[in-house]
Parts: sequence; C-alpha cells; structure tokens
Amino acid sequence: MNIPILYEDNHLLVVEKPVNMPVQKDKTEDDDLHNFLKRDLKIRYQKPGNVYLGLVHRLDRPVGGAIVFAKTSKAASRLSDMLRRRVIHRKYLAVVRGVPLKREATLEHYLVKNRRKNKVFTTSPGDKQAKKAVLDYEVLDVTGDMSLLSVELHTGRPHQIRVQLAETGCPLYGDQKYGGHTNKIGEQIALWAHYLQFEHPVKKEPVTFHSKPPKKHPWTQWSTGAWHHPNFVE
Repeated sequence: MNIPILYEDNHLLVVEKPVNMPVQKDKTEDDDLHNFLKRDLKIRYQKPGNVYLGLVHRLDRPVGGAIVFAKTSKAASRLSDMLRRRVIHRKYLAVVRGVPLKREATLEHYLVKNRRKNKVFTTSPGDKQAKKAVLDYEVLDVTGDMSLLSVELHTGRPHQIRVQLAETGCPLYGDQKYGGHTNKIGEQIALWAHYLQFEHPVKKEPVTFHSKPPKKHPWTQWSTGAWHHPNFVE
C-alpha cells in the first residue's frame, strides 16, 4: 500500500490517510494506519526493536486526508496540548445533501455516544454524559441538490461533523449511518481532511499541510473555481 507522505522530519510525520482504513486497530482486525506507519518507519530506517509513533488525533474510518503523527514523545505531548488549547487548525471539505439555510454558521451541539451501536446522538446541555461539539462551516458552492462545504473543527468529538451536519438537515453524501434516508449503500462518504495548520512543536515555526480529495464523484461535480475559494487553500 502506498501512503503519501506530506511531510516528515525528526519530530513529525504527516501523511494522507486512505479512505476506509482505520487510524488505529479496531475490532475488525483490518490493517490500521498507525501500525502500518510504524512498520514502514522500522523498515525505512532499519530501526531495531519497537518504533515510537505517537497518535495525536484521529479521522473516522471512511474519511481520508491529512493527519499528523508524532515521532517523539516530546512532540506528541506538545501536539496533544495544542489540541486541548484548540490551536491546531483542522479544515475539512464536505459534500452534503441539500443546501444549508445559512451560507456560513457556527454549529454547537451536545453529543453523546452509544458505544454498543457505535453511533452518536445529540442531546441536551444538561446531560451529564454529553460533550460539547463546535464547528464552523461555509458553503463554497452548490450544484443541483448538493453543496460543497468548508468545515473547521473546534472540538474533536467522534463522528462530530457527520452528526452536526445531519442535524441541520444536510447529511454528508454517502453517509448511511447519519443520512440513510437520502444515501444509498455503496456510496463513499464525501468528507476529506484537507488542511492542517499549527506551530511546529520543536522548531516553533508555523507549518501548514494540504491534501486534495480524490478525482471521483461527487468531488468532480465542481468547477475549478470552487477549489480556488479562500477557504480551499492550495
């Protein structure tokens, strides 16, 4: 398997996650990105023993795009702290069914996860098990009955983008779990992690990484003009 490397130095490894590959080992026992990259580092650098690779954040299994790992414990600790302080900027491209009522908005929900069903639900702020979820979205373009959105996460809850957009009445294209009434079995979820920006944990300088979605339906519905919107940074 060829995993594109977007950036690598002694402290960071930024790659483009393939769709439908879990970031870490799950009950399916399918090969996961974390262990795949550890094996790759061991082979490429002929490292003896166990290879360290810190898991900093995650992407849902159906989602592809940019993801960062830490090659040292120092980098892992500092990146985790940045996530807590919300200074790692993560933007996604999303294709949704329908057209949101507002061209741009901040969405706030309280989410709770049913682990038995592996599904997340919105609930009231008073629910003691709930966690606050916040994101910003902007509509980049509309074609027919689908819209292309730029989404910036401010929290990192499981299935957050999928649940919050579905709550607006605009579920992600291809998402059977949260949009089964409009999506068909076999459609690939159209959510792509296309932008990461943060301060390098050791060099203390800003770093930015981009990843483009695949040239497949439904991404190919939009003209090149949509991709040159200010929120789609080349």
